[in-house]
Amino acid sequence: MADIEGRTLTTDIRIVDGDGQPVADVDVTTTQLSHEFGFGNIGFDFIDWLGGPPISAGGAASEFFGGQLSSEPEKLADAWLEVFNTVTLPFYWRSFEPVRGRPETARLRKTAEWFAERGVRVKGHPLVWHTLAPEWLLQLEDAEVEEVLRARIRREVSDFAGTVDLWDAINESVIMPGFTAEANAITRLGQRLGRVGVIGLAFEEARSVGTGGRFVLNDFDLSSAYERVIEECLDAGITIDAIGLQTHMHHGYRGEDQISEVLERFSRFGLPLQMTETTLLSGELMPKGIGDLNDYQVESWPSTEEGEARQADELIRHYRNVVAHPLVESLTYWGITDHGAWLGAPSGLLRRDGSRKPAYDALRDLVRDEWWHEATTARTGADGRIPLSGFAGRYRVTAGDESTEVELAPGVDATTVVVAR
Repeated sequence: MADIEGRTLTTDIRIVDGDGQPVADVDVTTTQLSHEFGFGNIGFDFIDWLGGPPISAGGAASEFFGGQLSSEPEKLADAWLEVFNTVTLPFYWRSFEPVRGRPETARLRKTAEWFAERGVRVKGHPLVWHTLAPEWLLQLEDAEVEEVLRARIRREVSDFAGTVDLWDAINESVIMPGFTAEANAITRLGQRLGRVGVIGLAFEEARSVGTGGRFVLNDFDLSSAYERVIEECLDAGITIDAIGLQTHMHHGYRGEDQISEVLERFSRFGLPLQMTETTLLSGELMPKGIGDLNDYQVESWPSTEEGEARQADELIRHYRNVVAHPLVESLTYWGITDHGAWLGAPSGLLRRDGSRKPAYDALRDLVRDEWWHEATTARTGADGRIPLSGFAGRYRVTAGDESTEVELAPGVDATTVVVAR
């Protein structure tokens, strides 16, 4: 079993009176409020419910951007919030602005604010991606494409500042300059500016707004090619806040050894790691010979009893292994339900009818029971102190009629709580 001791921290809570003197023999209750680690999932299913229907009638629709409204969104939302604390919302440009000058800003803002009001960290995905670039961009000259792209990045980072302050600045840049699956203006721009030129553009414009946000380089290509891209970016002076690593495992679980090897290779940069897109199937696995997951199209892809048991086992093994790595700051599972899942795969944690798969229950128990500090009460000694030990995160400390919130994080020493007497 993977060792997660690095996520469990211990500090002292010190109770003092209004004069700063320790208070002995007072009962102190500590209650965990949140995890520091980002247990993430996408929130695509909730956009139509929270933000309303799209405002634009024109342009290309996208399977990645709403339109998959559950028949019981409140029940789905309750299941989501019971486990996860970090949401990824879609800013795929083709669906976000299918008609030039008519972005879906209000729709996404309502959705993002709903999550933020419930203490959920919100991530935008992505600011730049060659796939799902607007078709209207193809009509523009390269110089105008660059100008419009720069403005698009500044607009989103500025418009969502304070609610969305974490972004995938650019997605899948390894393949971008040579992408041939469809014509798009971003690949064309990449061929003119070079891969690092487009990456630099994305990070430069995102930071230029001055929101203090964090910006991630994200990719599915976990080979040495991605490592070389990161090296080139760092050599060019591009500041990357975190490295995003996708792990869509439609061919089957890659196993602890392979995932650990990936994490170790990318750890050499000394940057935080985000496991940005994780899926494990609860049905038949995709044939091994298919390289591009998008090439596998089937009419029906059901979840099975055998597959659900396998998914639950592999999911918990994967979480234990990833969370044990000290540089990983988040793990985002790509989909709460099979309803509207990417490629129609049985990759969700809930079935199409909203019922819970074993994987959901297993993950809920891991995150909210095993890795959660139950409310405990202890009495202070003569020095006014009690110990607090738990998973890194935010806690409420209550002594008498007074309560305060404290952060249990690496390097945090004893926290003082004043008790009025």
